[in-house]
Amino acid sequence: MSGTKTLTIIKPGAVSHEHIGPILAKINTAGFHIAALKFFRLTRSQAQSFYSIHQEKSFFESLIDFMTSGPVVVAILEKEDAVAEYRKLIGATDPTKAEEGTIRKMFAESIERNAVHGSDSDENAEQECDFFFARSERYSMFEARLQKS
Repeated sequence: MSGTKTLTIIKPGAVSHEHIGPILAKINTAGFHIAALKFFRLTRSQAQSFYSIHQEKSFFESLIDFMTSGPVVVAILEKEDAVAEYRKLIGATDPTKAEEGTIRKMFAESIERNAVHGSDSDENAEQECDFFFARSERYSMFEARLQKS
């Protein structure tokens, strides 16, 4: 069975263009439950740690500069098959290749400023959620349903 959670980051460009509300509305309309949400500015150290998988790539420094250039919104999203469903909703990394109606097609400025991050696997989703949120900061609809049973 696929996981029920994924992580998103609404990136500084989308935040500065005041796309938070419309992006969250699209997420909600697509049937995702927001289990946790934070609005803050990443430190350079946090950004470097979060994106460490890319540290050997040529775009690493510009990614860190961009991700620390302004506030972000980070959220845990829940839905059955959350990672795959959210990847469909956000569209291709390159907004010129993203399908019409996807978040990146609608709100991204460029491949580098592509509006949102989305986890790429269930395993990474777990790690990314733990990176930003303590268990006490989350409200899981799935866990709440299990407790009622």
